[in-house]
Amino acid sequence: MTTLELPTDALLFVPLGGSGEIGMNLNLYGLGGKWIMADLGISFADERLPGIDVVMPEPRFIEERAEDLLGIIITHAHEDHYGAVAHLWPRLRAPVFATPFTAELLRGKLAEAGLEAQVPLNVVPLGGRLSLGPFDIEYIRLTHSIPESNALSITTPLGRVMHTGDWKLDRQPLVGQTTDEARLQALGDDGVLAMVCDSTNVFNAAASGSEGDVRESLTELIAARRGGVAVATFASNVARIETVAHAARRCGRQVALVGRSMQRTVRAARAVGYLEETAHFLSDEEGAALPRDKVVFLCTGSQGEARGATSRIAAGDHPHVSLGEGDCAIFSSKIIPGNELRLAELHNTLALAGVEIITEKNHFVHVSGHPGVEELVKMYQWVRTQIAVPVHGEARHLIEHRRLAHELQIAHTIVPQNGTVVRLAPGPAQIIGAVPAGRLVVDGERLVPDDGRTIVERRRLLFNGHVVVSLVIDEQGRPVSAPRISAHGIPMEDGNRKILEDAITAAIKQVLEGRDRGARAGLGEALRIGVRRTCRALTGKRPIVDIHLIRLEKEKS
Repeated sequence: MTTLELPTDALLFVPLGGSGEIGMNLNLYGLGGKWIMADLGISFADERLPGIDVVMPEPRFIEERAEDLLGIIITHAHEDHYGAVAHLWPRLRAPVFATPFTAELLRGKLAEAGLEAQVPLNVVPLGGRLSLGPFDIEYIRLTHSIPESNALSITTPLGRVMHTGDWKLDRQPLVGQTTDEARLQALGDDGVLAMVCDSTNVFNAAASGSEGDVRESLTELIAARRGGVAVATFASNVARIETVAHAARRCGRQVALVGRSMQRTVRAARAVGYLEETAHFLSDEEGAALPRDKVVFLCTGSQGEARGATSRIAAGDHPHVSLGEGDCAIFSSKIIPGNELRLAELHNTLALAGVEIITEKNHFVHVSGHPGVEELVKMYQWVRTQIAVPVHGEARHLIEHRRLAHELQIAHTIVPQNGTVVRLAPGPAQIIGAVPAGRLVVDGERLVPDDGRTIVERRRLLFNGHVVVSLVIDEQGRPVSAPRISAHGIPMEDGNRKILEDAITAAIKQVLEGRDRGARAGLGEALRIGVRRTCRALTGKRPIVDIHLIRLEKEKS
């Protein structure tokens, strides 16, 4: 159990995910012993977590206080903000609040998890308000790379907090409404105690750019191609989906959706009134039946995900869609840090097949959904907060955001990490402690800690290999037969494997001869250490070593 005593007469901010990292957002606000949660998201694993795809925050701190959690408030429908709801809601069991488009997508995820009938999902209208205990919450519309991204204006008896979520400024977002500048300025006039703000693009001096400009660029690129065209982008980017459809139509092509999440997003968008004027989308099978110069394949897998449509196409593993000589693959998305190697492998596979590769590195095919410095300055000028709390960034982003806040004459800036307990009021804002904050991973059908025994052993297996020794000994501790040795993932080619096996056999003999006859306690551990030392001396690796020791007993007459 968490033992830190938290003041009930203070307005607290406690991030459990998304501070010191990009992704896995989970933010808590507490007052009077009651809590609300802003977002509950996931991230995607890299090679450091073998066999794992999905990672999420460890919610133990708030799980222990679940009876005091008044609501889970989702700012928008990106996986890093709402993707963990279906995984973690059974531990929290609080009502969930979301605007129509986010609720539509979330409803589908809950149905897949068998939770749709259990989770109280409350649909909040755009610009809507709700009251939960000491928290009065207003949704403030912002532009982002997905419709219905919202800031949360959280008003309490101790002051108002502006929780921005993800945002940018775009006067031509193409899908969804523009940022409600007037309301932000009005709240600034009324007074804002603290702003908890997106830091993703704090190193970019300029504004992030407009979706309208991307539309013109993609239209020009597609118009200049004569073969097949595939566009890979984030399935959640409804504006980009509409942009590709518009560009394709102007170039005399139809759009085929490739990937389940792309189809799911289009269904959800149309269910709540988006994409209504966009032409009919084809299935991947229908698109594959058209002449190559009459179709654009709109694909998932823009980050090189193994299960994404683009990777399956590149591997020749897709049942309908293929790309080859004279075709073009446009990656209309940001290359997320950590995905470079995976994407390079995908790009190389496509290039070897004769496919032209276009990315944000060589053409204007993407604009970010997060604010650059130019936009951050405007937000601070509108809101005029007393306290700045940078989130949604790695440590370097948060520290640079603090520097910017100081330049803008913000009175106090707090840089949190996951688990930090920040007292916003009363008195000067300060960090007053820390609570547990870890990570959970989806391993098969279970949630396990990312630093638990299962993952640690799997990582060791991946990097160091595994040796199993089976040995039968008699009552005197003498081997009855030669040991059986099985080595996996050890850097010894087949021709040299006998060298390793002979060395292990010699190490076993040395251990047995150095012990008292009949001694039994600790023999297995002594053998394990001896075998492991031998492997390290020969290969430089420290494999996991398992000793299966069988002791023969004399039959009693």
